[in-house]
Amino acid sequence: MKQRIRKAVFPVAGLGTRILPATKAIPKEMLPCLDKPLIQHAVDEARAAGIEQFIFVTSKGKTVLEDHFDINQDLNKTLEAKSKHKALQLVKDSELPAGSLFFTRQAVPLGLGHAVWCARHLVGNEPFAVLLPDDIVLSETPCLKQMTDVYGELGGNIVSVMEVPRSQTNKYGILDVGKESQGGVVEIKGLIEKPEPEKAPSCLSIIGRYILQPEIFTHLNTQSAGSGGEIQLTDSMAKLIGTQPFHGFRFKGTRYDCGDRIGFITANLAFALRDEKIAEEVRANVKELLEI
Repeated sequence: MKQRIRKAVFPVAGLGTRILPATKAIPKEMLPCLDKPLIQHAVDEARAAGIEQFIFVTSKGKTVLEDHFDINQDLNKTLEAKSKHKALQLVKDSELPAGSLFFTRQAVPLGLGHAVWCARHLVGNEPFAVLLPDDIVLSETPCLKQMTDVYGELGGNIVSVMEVPRSQTNKYGILDVGKESQGGVVEIKGLIEKPEPEKAPSCLSIIGRYILQPEIFTHLNTQSAGSGGEIQLTDSMAKLIGTQPFHGFRFKGTRYDCGDRIGFITANLAFALRDEKIAEEVRANVKELLEI
């Protein structure tokens, strides 16, 4: 019987150097995409998939992430006293229940694999999800919910994947692809972290959504450095192939890299154009800007 995915890990220890100086004093995860910070988009996606425990792997200067999901009694009382009921509901929607939010530190930035390893004791011996808040997915059904539905059928390990230009394979974890079935499920024969275009086995890339079995920690425990001298999650995932089911999933939706200036701006526009309250005005303003 497959264990339900109850826990999710959010690696949020990065410095956000690609969008300095905006992230000099504010964690990049708190930058807004439309009216919610990136981290709340990720947490809301996890909640929609049935996640009950939220594990943040943080670093110095990230305590505002904890505050954001806490109950702000003063703010709530002020909004209630002023009868700002809609604003109060938005604030309450951002709160997480007591005992559901956990924090652990990644004191030294040694890579994504190391960040996930830092959460090993909080994850325990059960399957779990990993969500990278930099990657935001605009879709009708939240990306992780799509993945948990596939996991309910297949079990094992599942990563969300998308096609990237061959010239950019050295920025991603790339799949060596086997058979593909209906529904966008792809057999994974191998994984390579950031291969040069001429050495890439495909152009199918992992994005920041994973469902992993706890055996991944056995391989992460070796603390072996890979591409860029960092402990890569992709390297440890590759070692599970052949011992456990491992699939890529072509999710339905559009992924935006909000750790990048262009991706961040584009994501805000895409979410704004989907908001019925402001879409028409935003479209008109963009049109006017393009005509200048």
